Amino acid sequence: MSETVTRPGATGNLLDAGSTPLCRTYAEITELRGRRPEAVGEALIARRRRPTFLPRDGRLMLIAADHPGRGALAAQGRPTAMNSRTEMLDRLRTALGRPGVDGLLATADIAEDLLLLGDLEDKIVVASMNRGGLAGSSFELDDRMTAYDVAGVVQAGFDAAKMLTRIDLDDPGTVATLETQARAVTELARAGVPAVLEPFMSRRVEGRVVNDLSADAVIKSVHIAQGLGSTSAYTWLKLPVVAEMERVLDATTLPTLLLGGDPSGRPEETYESWRAALDLRAVRGLVVGRTLLYPYDDDVAGAVDTAVSLVH
Repeated sequence: MSETVTRPGATGNLLDAGSTPLCRTYAEITELRGRRPEAVGEALIARRRRPTFLPRDGRLMLIAADHPGRGALAAQGRPTAMNSRTEMLDRLRTALGRPGVDGLLATADIAEDLLLLGDLEDKIVVASMNRGGLAGSSFELDDRMTAYDVAGVVQAGFDAAKMLTRIDLDDPGTVATLETQARAVTELARAGVPAVLEPFMSRRVEGRVVNDLSADAVIKSVHIAQGLGSTSAYTWLKLPVVAEMERVLDATTLPTLLLGGDPSGRPEETYESWRAALDLRAVRGLVVGRTLLYPYDDDVAGAVDTAVSLVH
């Protein structure tokens, strides 16, 4: 992996019009983190932010990169696809540098690497909060807040916060997760920060957590999630694209982002399902990670450009 990390697809400076990034190589990031960690906070304060959460056309195209935070490193059938942080950062920088990409969903480690490299200027940043439900663990449904907390999101000046909301009616621990998330939704709203909830009805099948992607199950998860907190004024949803999406989205008046997931079918089928769902009333854009960062043909720029063309 090359240590030169100029933003792929961009010309001139790493920033389109702004200050020079604090780091230009991954080695410089490590050095800065070791010698002057306060520089991260300084960079957050200095980051150039967008004036509004939604672009003028009312649509968002976000790149998701919070999977590694709960040990989910697989993509396109490769269990160790995201093992290399530098390769993942290369792919993220390619994606974020494409025209029409509005921002990032990530944990602090990834967001701050990209911040130091100058890639979050003028971008929407959604902070990922609960990563405690490690993939494949006996406690996978215990989705504790192990990443950002509300104070951290506000202090960082980020634009929204996302929570994975898996609901297992056979698991008594689910109610603790819901209580914690309801409190976070309320606190975020009081700070004027949108909460993006990603609900699923989940269950264990032979010890493995499986999300029920039937329309009725997704509808039930929507109703449970949108009832969390003392206000829904700042609540958004992040939902999978499933069969009967029109019926699913009739279950809410909340603004909704579509979840890209890690599809196993042909890319053309995936893009067509996104296209159809993006026409529905509540939908305000896409949040896609592995599908675009690790596409079947390894053409990150091409995959991102296709997604952007559907959103904007």
